Amino acid sequence: MKYCIATVLLLSGLADGQEPLTLTTHIPLPNVKGRIDHSSIDVKGQRLFVAAVDNHTLEVIDLKAGKRVRTIPDLDEPQGVYYDPSTNRLFVACGGDGVTNVYDGTTFKLLASYKFPDDADNIRYDPRTKQVIVGYAGAKQLRKRQEGTGGLGFLDTNGKLMRDVVIDAHPESFRLETKGTRIFVNVPDNQEIEVVDAVKGLILARWPVTSGTSNFPMSLDEDHHRLFVGVWKPPQLLTFDTETGKQVASSEIAGNTDDLFYDASKGRVYVLTQQSFLEVFQQKDPDHYDRIARYPTPPGTGTGLFVPEIGKFFVSVRGNPNAEIRVYETK
Repeated sequence: MKYCIATVLLLSGLADGQEPLTLTTHIPLPNVKGRIDHSSIDVKGQRLFVAAVDNHTLEVIDLKAGKRVRTIPDLDEPQGVYYDPSTNRLFVACGGDGVTNVYDGTTFKLLASYKFPDDADNIRYDPRTKQVIVGYAGAKQLRKRQEGTGGLGFLDTNGKLMRDVVIDAHPESFRLETKGTRIFVNVPDNQEIEVVDAVKGLILARWPVTSGTSNFPMSLDEDHHRLFVGVWKPPQLLTFDTETGKQVASSEIAGNTDDLFYDASKGRVYVLTQQSFLEVFQQKDPDHYDRIARYPTPPGTGTGLFVPEIGKFFVSVRGNPNAEIRVYETK
């Protein structure tokens, strides 16, 4: 009951008194145990793809029917997922063996695999080159680099490596500009954000993260030149100016976060924390953010997927004992 009271008090600051998010659906994932990592969506086909990392499976969910319809088993710690609607291909990056698999999006037949040195993780898509970018950890055998280094691997839609960009350490979340050529990369081992030129494949800058450590999730407000970064110690939402590389704002959050998203249409930041809260921050101006709501979630709920095209936020609840997807609608 105390969670409901806290939420109402926060929501009282909204101009129209309307909740920013409404929980509409629970989709059970029976027999899926442990932590869930990242997700991707087939908007037209109304399918959600969920990397159940501890369960070693990729779960396929029919959103219209509200149920799981397929499981791809025996994956070595699946972490990153990307569905490419132009080719109907599904990319799954696995941390345990460094492999990124490419599947047919209808039959789920394995079409190709590419093995990175280690810990294939986050996946993004570059619409300019039509390439899939995979963040991975390095190893000694890759260009004689030291252990602890990493990179961004650029795959074509057939799973062939076209090139890679050396990163100083293992990259966590990264975001691409749509109006420029930069990629912003969280590098928590070095407590910095590395800025990469996607065309030249060079590191342009290294921005220090000084207000906290373990900078894992990231989101981008390109119109206002703002980059949002979640740090764990202490738990904060940090805002950086992408023109200067300087931090311009910080907000306390409930706990460690693995996913956060910027909603450009509403001027909001959604932050999933592992300490039982989904938090919503409203952008007052590019340098000021107010928390307007927090919603209770089961412990360990740190990942999800916000889909701006349909105004829905899919929250992954870890299996304890069974996992589920909670679907929120934005207001």
